[in-house]
Amino acid sequence: MKKIAILGSTGSIGTQTLEIVRNNRDLKVVALAAGSSVEKMEAQIREFHPLKACMWSEEAAEELRVRTADLDVEILAGMDGLLEIAVLPASQVLVTAIVGMIGIRPTIAAIEAGKDIALANKETLVCAGHIIMPLADEHNVEILPVDSEHSAIFQSLNGELVGRSGRRSRLYREMGIEKILLTASGGPFRGKTREELKNMGVQEALKHPNWTMGHKVTIDSSTLVNKGLEVMEAKWLFGVELDQIQVVVHPQSIIHSAVQYADGAIIAQMGVPDMKLPIQYALFYPDRRPMGGRRVDLFRLGQLTFEKPDTETFPGLEMAYQAARAGGSMPTVYNAANEKAVELFLKGELPYLGIAELIGEAMERHKIIADPTVAQILDTERETHEYLLCRGKVL
Repeated sequence: MKKIAILGSTGSIGTQTLEIVRNNRDLKVVALAAGSSVEKMEAQIREFHPLKACMWSEEAAEELRVRTADLDVEILAGMDGLLEIAVLPASQVLVTAIVGMIGIRPTIAAIEAGKDIALANKETLVCAGHIIMPLADEHNVEILPVDSEHSAIFQSLNGELVGRSGRRSRLYREMGIEKILLTASGGPFRGKTREELKNMGVQEALKHPNWTMGHKVTIDSSTLVNKGLEVMEAKWLFGVELDQIQVVVHPQSIIHSAVQYADGAIIAQMGVPDMKLPIQYALFYPDRRPMGGRRVDLFRLGQLTFEKPDTETFPGLEMAYQAARAGGSMPTVYNAANEKAVELFLKGELPYLGIAELIGEAMERHKIIADPTVAQILDTERETHEYLLCRGKVL
């Protein structure tokens, strides 16, 4: 029986993780955490019977305590609750599906407690990869990527690991990786000009052609910021240089990413656009389990196409490379500025093209901290949010 804890259990990744639990009786949920969806959390507690559950606010936690008074579950709140769940002795794997930089401290705590991490929280590596990856090596902990693209890279590398021993981070450096081919669907606005994007609103931006995701990630996909964040993640996960990561627009979303080796060989992972596959692979690694659902029909598909990303129309991707090259606290500014800009866009308070403009503005004014601590990362996030909140009021 493998026992797991899930941070962000009521979101898209969290609910799909629970679908996998339903279909595999040797998985047991011992803890759940969510933001504010009390009703959904109550339903999850009644179905999966965790030992502990956590809500972000004390008010939501108190409401959940009342709703679950007839059950044997401890209800926690806030960051203290997340940290308690992260180190829970009963769990072996922490699924970090929570959104935002609040995922950094629980991930660090879980690594220090010897838990393997099924990682779906981008901010953890984008902002604190210089802390997380050495810590995982130190504690001999697996960081198992849940993002579709990073899982695809991970799977494409695994065949080369056979017969090798040692820490994964060192082995990756020895494997002759020439290039990582990080695929992108292009989002709902692929092929459009900046003139066409001027009047695009929230509803248009949320119409992703291939994937069903939360609002924030879907908007990020449309601006290519999501791909920029994934570039930074890949750098840390696989120990490669930024120049070794090439973004390839692949509208069919069948090849989820690939690795090109020093001899020119390319190994790719293919499948239908379905997040349950990378989630299940992370939970049962190195084993593969049967899973229902659609399969790729190559005859029906007919062809796979590839394009260069349009970084002039969608400058968010190039800004990510700039932030990563600058290093230190700059990736935190990139991420935090995007979070606030997307929030303003979703509220109708910022035009679509204003998202990239605000990211660039925040990066331009930031004085880089070379090797930020967790506290400095969180301070940088707060300062960036405060600046853009004030900036947004005058737009």
